Amino acid sequence: MRILEVLGIFLVALLAFFFAVFFRRRLLMLGGGTIRLQVRTSTMVPGRGWSPGIGQFVGDELRFHRMFSLAIRPKRVLDRRVLTIAERRLPTGPERLTIPGSWVILRCTSGDSQLEIAMAETTVTGFLSWLEAGPPRDPGSVPGRSIFGPRPLEG
Repeated sequence: MRILEVLGIFLVALLAFFFAVFFRRRLLMLGGGTIRLQVRTSTMVPGRGWSPGIGQFVGDELRFHRMFSLAIRPKRVLDRRVLTIAERRLPTGPERLTIPGSWVILRCTSGDSQLEIAMAETTVTGFLSWLEAGPPRDPGSVPGRSIFGPRPLEG
């Protein structure tokens, strides 16, 4: 009888965990502006270390939340003002087992760090559009133009 009680408690805890993960995912996707993606968290073994998750666009940031986590805070935050795409490629080797075939891997640089992001090919178009649609880097560096033509010379 003791084994059945422990097994019952374990099953209830497991169901509660899955419900919490599902509920968290729904809360993240509630506001819109989310995509499915994978981020490479470890490069110790070639082709391994991919973590599935949800990318949430908030202003100039892409916030990466792990899929199977209870954390409210994002695991990684990418700022589009310093994010650049270095390479675009298809999954190769062991990556083909964990990443769907229709996905693309982007090698990015963010400041002085490098990372790899994998997402669906259709999502890449929207991601690149978001990346390029950012506001100008330094609005004060470009002098304004007069809407009435050139200024007359004083003299």
